[in-house]
Amino acid sequence: MNCQESHRLIQAYADQQLAPPEAQMMAAHLAECAACRAELLQLNSLHGLLKTNATQHVAPAHLRQRIQSTLREQITPRPVRSIGWWQRLARLPWAWINLGMASACAVALAVALILPSVNSGEDALAQELTDSHFRSLLVDHLADVASSDQHTVKPWFTGKLDFSPPVYDFAQQDYPLIGGRLDYVGQRTVAALAYRHKRHVLNLFIWPAKDAGRTDVQHLSRQGYQLRHWTQAGMQYWLISDMNVAELKGFESLLREQLQKDAAS
Repeated sequence: MNCQESHRLIQAYADQQLAPPEAQMMAAHLAECAACRAELLQLNSLHGLLKTNATQHVAPAHLRQRIQSTLREQITPRPVRSIGWWQRLARLPWAWINLGMASACAVALAVALILPSVNSGEDALAQELTDSHFRSLLVDHLADVASSDQHTVKPWFTGKLDFSPPVYDFAQQDYPLIGGRLDYVGQRTVAALAYRHKRHVLNLFIWPAKDAGRTDVQHLSRQGYQLRHWTQAGMQYWLISDMNVAELKGFESLLREQLQKDAAS
């Protein structure tokens, strides 16, 4: 894929409307083209501003009921009379036919405008983390403290966060630690740890969970990136990378196993 093709598809890619093969081609091109990555970042920033600042008008309950009632009347089948439909149609004044068609179109348009789709909290958070991951790659800002020594990275967070994130280096398992940085996600400051696996970069985001219990791992995909998240030992963990699912699960298993060992000790 070249930049001209990327420019044609980048809006659909940002809106997650591309088929998987095209999305993978776009992700591969973006990994190599700084100009197209910058264009995508601008689009994602614009989407974020619209979600945050755009005014949405929600229809009052009585108006929703009227629209739904009208729609039901439009689609409710009527009893079939003995005469054919063409005969009934011929007897109707065309002005009334046009009025009925216009009314149906107006109702459909009103429903589309008044009842906007709303992303779930998880979807919005996943997109925010995807943007943050992409930003770290775009400006080459993977770490505020660049070190593979967990005993250097972990103390660096002291005094900068209201919690102490667990930090591990998995270099022996081919997931070396690059370093750590501060990030801002979900209206709070979080810890971000960067790891490398072959030619892939993985970002691990950590912050305290509202529910201290343990949750099962959830998997999502955004713009060619794989995301996995869960809650464990009072912390929320989000992984994101362009590596394949098996490699991402490999890192996840290492992390969860080490967290369990620390909890048991």
